[in-house]
Amino acid sequence: MRRTRIKDILAGGSAGETLAQGWVRTRRDAKGFSFLEINDGSCLANLQVVADHTPELLAALADVSTGAAVGVTGAVVPSPAAGQQWELRAAKLTLYGAADPETFPLQKKRHSDEFLRTIAHLRPRTNKYGAMLRVRSEMAFAVHDFFRSRGFVHVHAPILTGSDCEGAGEMFRVSNLEAEKAAALPSAERAAAEFFGRPAGLTVSGQLEAELMALALGGVYTFGPTFRAENSNTPKHAAEFWMVEPEVAFADLEDDMNLAEDFVKALAAHALANCAADLALFGAYVDKTLLPTLEGIAAQPFARLPHAEAIRILQASGRNFEFPVHAASDLQTEHERYLCEEHFKRPVIVYDYPKEIKAFYMRLNDDGRTVAAMDLLVPRIGELIGGSQREERLDVLERRMAEVGLPRENYWWYLDTRRFGSAPHAGFGLGFERLIMLVTGIANIRDVIAFPRTPGHLEF
Repeated sequence: MRRTRIKDILAGGSAGETLAQGWVRTRRDAKGFSFLEINDGSCLANLQVVADHTPELLAALADVSTGAAVGVTGAVVPSPAAGQQWELRAAKLTLYGAADPETFPLQKKRHSDEFLRTIAHLRPRTNKYGAMLRVRSEMAFAVHDFFRSRGFVHVHAPILTGSDCEGAGEMFRVSNLEAEKAAALPSAERAAAEFFGRPAGLTVSGQLEAELMALALGGVYTFGPTFRAENSNTPKHAAEFWMVEPEVAFADLEDDMNLAEDFVKALAAHALANCAADLALFGAYVDKTLLPTLEGIAAQPFARLPHAEAIRILQASGRNFEFPVHAASDLQTEHERYLCEEHFKRPVIVYDYPKEIKAFYMRLNDDGRTVAAMDLLVPRIGELIGGSQREERLDVLERRMAEVGLPRENYWWYLDTRRFGSAPHAGFGLGFERLIMLVTGIANIRDVIAFPRTPGHLEF
């Protein structure tokens, strides 16, 4: 007999004898029969099982309690109960694994996010985190679907790297040498003794490698884990997170902004169309503005303005920001949210940033003061996307690298792409966890990834 997903059973897609398997959410006993609510993770709703107290079923029910894994074979019949169309009349019940009711930590009550982080191995069984993981899966599919429909090539960037894309020095170092032995070696000998013959780290971005491949394939994107050794405990930062990084040859900043806006609109529309039940949960219990926010993102054009104009708006706002703004200010979350939520009341793209606050690879504008960079800001989150037109001119790129102290010999391969058939190109990075925060209304990055890695925490 083929197992049928509860999602399909509740949609009326099961006839004849059916096997449903899942975990017990609740058990309620009545005279002559028991009700079980079981869930297999395929959808938010539970399947109600009605088990008559026959000798066989009573024996099987003896150790069934909340959290137990069971299989139930029976007939799917119309349910007389309000709020559900179908239920399963049990003919056979199998207990795969019991859950001690005295110690099982998930009971029929609301648990705090802080508590659930301590049991991240079990929290996917709750409504909220099961819904989050289904949305996360659906949004990952939406990412691939968007770029595939536009002819992009999906490429894999390395996780181990010898270069720091951001130039910020916040990489996790990777070494096969014991720390004490490595410290005792002269620097030249230590480098030679490394597994790769040079210092290595976990990648902070797949962008540089994506550029190389875009300059051969036209349009590419990477989608993978990245790592930042940044001692930050804010709700928006984690040490391990996933990035979506498209790169397009023969493209400028305008093309980049258009692609980013189209991408975010498509993702919002996909979530609304394909995650309705799970989004309804988040809209009811997490953020009551969620659905109108996503509908607005999908339907309205985004605001666009240069960085200098954004600064003028912030200075004229009359707000006493924690971080005062000036001409060379990088935007903080409080500034980004003010622009999105109060001034424009929609997503905003800010472009042409001062060169001093942006990375070396961003194209220098003709004014010599700003670079062709852009950030896409959304309500509640602030920055969702950061991108730029890349500097394709060899002499300018070398000068910018010297200004920030990056040794040219470590990037010879990157500079080669400017020596041999250089072309204008642009791209951006979208933090996937921030996207899930936007789509679900969840306010902390620790709650939109199954096993968060943050300073001081490496459980599970």
